[in-house]
Amino acid sequence: MLFRTIDGRFMATLATSGFMLIVAGCQSGGGGGLFGPPQPKDPKVIAAEEGKILASELLAYCPNVTLRDGTAFFNSYAKGGQDDPSKLAYQSAITDVTRNCTRTDTTMSINVGVAGKIVPGPAGGAGSVSMPIRVAVVRGDEVLYSQLHKNAAQITDASTATQWVFTIPNITIPKPTARDIQIFVGYDEGPQKKKAPGA
Repeated sequence: MLFRTIDGRFMATLATSGFMLIVAGCQSGGGGGLFGPPQPKDPKVIAAEEGKILASELLAYCPNVTLRDGTAFFNSYAKGGQDDPSKLAYQSAITDVTRNCTRTDTTMSINVGVAGKIVPGPAGGAGSVSMPIRVAVVRGDEVLYSQLHKNAAQITDASTATQWVFTIPNITIPKPTARDIQIFVGYDEGPQKKKAPGA
């Protein structure tokens, strides 16, 4: 009987102590309850929830390069044979694009690399060819850089494709404050030449 009384008191005391510990834990200033103080959120998680971009992310940011639709191929024809397949001198294709970036306190410098190949046509042969490649850097509707470059390549064998690589270095723009920059690359023949009166 004594054992039962002691055992009953012990269990009652233990249950009361446990309840007090739980209440104390719930009321503690740490706010962690049974599991201790809350762990601080990852800054990246907080930034994502608030729609913000961390300075560390901007420091690692280098805009992607996109090949514009319809600008991956460039055809060159023999004189007077425009759009005549039998007069095709060569067709050039852009097969890959890349970039790397460096930055100062106020600017970002971008190097753009373009790779491709030239396939000679029925009217083609060995020799030097020039291809117009435009690189544009934009922020929304704002054009930060746009330049037409001439890529010269040498065809040494008129029976096989020739690989080429072209680099556009040191494109300098204001240092981005958001990840909102786009780089576009593609062939651009420029505006159509106006015909002389009576031509």
